[in-house]
Amino acid sequence: MDLFDTPDKEEILKHVVLLRGFVVPVENEVLPALATVITLAPLRHMITPGGFAMSVATTSCGDLGWVSDKNGYRYAACDPLTGKAWPAMPASFKQLAKQAASMAGFENFEPDACLINRYEVGARMGLHQDKDERDFSQPIVSVSLGVPAMFQMGGFARADKVMKLPLYHGDLVVWGGESRLRFHGVLPIKAGSHPVLGECRINLTFRKAG
Repeated sequence: MDLFDTPDKEEILKHVVLLRGFVVPVENEVLPALATVITLAPLRHMITPGGFAMSVATTSCGDLGWVSDKNGYRYAACDPLTGKAWPAMPASFKQLAKQAASMAGFENFEPDACLINRYEVGARMGLHQDKDERDFSQPIVSVSLGVPAMFQMGGFARADKVMKLPLYHGDLVVWGGESRLRFHGVLPIKAGSHPVLGECRINLTFRKAG
């Protein structure tokens, strides 16, 4: 049977695949690994090139980490907060991302960066494209943990109509191919609580950055 026909897997747009609850079976490995990464590279509110603090708190793991400051958006090998290399990507993270990408039709995905965003109540992410990476042939793998979020997937211009997609703990979205540069974002997070992560949403975004 085609896995796209199962209720847990849906191609919501061309080359945009939703995997409901995909992370739940391995959350006992993923959540402790996440806590370790955050201990080594603490979450922080980065500054945009325009001088504004982001509403989400951010950190990274892997060979490269995403950073933002007055000099722009980019990837860096070292954490500017600690001056050290970013924590290694946990094996459970990499296996999760590779399996999800494969299930979505993107074989041989080798992520070298995982951006970690913490959304507290009211935090949001405006519509944007993931375009700081070198190779747009590689997909984006996005994991939702904690309280629910309303994800937006748009077109190839910021003003294009958007699809609103509720995401819950353990859900995962993969997009690539002709949809790789779609605008996407997250509406302000509403109050809620998760038994492990508390009153926040954590998003893990896996990329091939280098």
